[in-house]
Amino acid sequence: MSPQHQGRTVEPSESAKWETRTRSEFIEYYARQSLSAASEKRSRELRDKLLKIHNDQGRKLNVADIGCNAGTQSRVWAELGHRVYGVDINEELVRLAHARITEAGLEGAFHIASATSLPFADASMDVCIAPELLEHVADWRRCLEEFARILRPGGVLYISTTNRLCPVQHEYDLPLYSWYPASLKRRYEHLAVTTRPEIANYATYPAVNWFTYYQLRDYLKGLNMECSDRFDNMKRGQNPLRRFALYAIQLAPPIRWIAHVASPSTSVMARKLSPRTPP
Repeated sequence: MSPQHQGRTVEPSESAKWETRTRSEFIEYYARQSLSAASEKRSRELRDKLLKIHNDQGRKLNVADIGCNAGTQSRVWAELGHRVYGVDINEELVRLAHARITEAGLEGAFHIASATSLPFADASMDVCIAPELLEHVADWRRCLEEFARILRPGGVLYISTTNRLCPVQHEYDLPLYSWYPASLKRRYEHLAVTTRPEIANYATYPAVNWFTYYQLRDYLKGLNMECSDRFDNMKRGQNPLRRFALYAIQLAPPIRWIAHVASPSTSVMARKLSPRTPP
C-alpha cells in the first residue's frame, strides 16, 4: 500500500486556509541552523536510537518527518535508504528541504500540509517523528491522533516539545515563561504575532501549548501507544556518578519527576501496540 492517500498530496494552492509563508528572519535562521554540525549530529543520534527501538533488522522503513523544517532529519534517514515523507506547513522550508535532499542525490517526498490532517494512509508508516511541533498547533490532540493513525502496529513515534514543569525554555525570549499563568501567556502570544515578533523568534505560529511528559503519556495510552521518556532511553555509560543518577531516576518516581523539572524540553518515545482483541 502506498503511504500517500490517492490525490491527497497537498500543494500550495490547496493550502490557502493555512499561513504557509513566514518572515524572512525565521527562514534564514532555520536554513543556517539546520546545516550546523550540531544539528546533523543530533539528527543522526535520534535516527540511530529510533532504529534500535524499532528493531528494523535492516528493512527499509517508511518514515514520516512531521514539521520537517529544512529537512535535516529526512536527509539522514534517506542516507540509509529509508523512504522519507516530510511534512511542514511552511512553504519556503518545504521547498528548501526538497532542494537539499535532491542536491545530495537522495530521494524524499515533501508536502505542504497541516499536522492535523496528514496526507498519508492509515497504518502506512513505520516511524513518525515530530520534533518541536506540538507546542505550535492549537489542536494538539488531533495531531497525536493523526500520528497514531498513520503508524503501523509496532511503529515508533518520537515527539519533542515544550516542558511546562521547567522554567528554562527557548520559545520566548522571556524569563521563566513556562511558569507564567495562562492569561499572561495569551497576552504574549498576541504580541508575538502583532507588534513584538522578535520575542518568539519571528515564528508565524508561536508556541501556545506547554506539556508534561505525564500528560502526553496518558493521552497516547488512550491511542493504544506504549510510552517511555528520555530517562528510559538514556545509556548509563561508564561514569559511576552518571550511572548512579540515572539508576535513581529510573527507580524512584519522585526523583524522575524532579529530573523532568530540570529538563528544558519534553520528549516521548512511543510504540503503537497491536489492536486490542475484543473480549
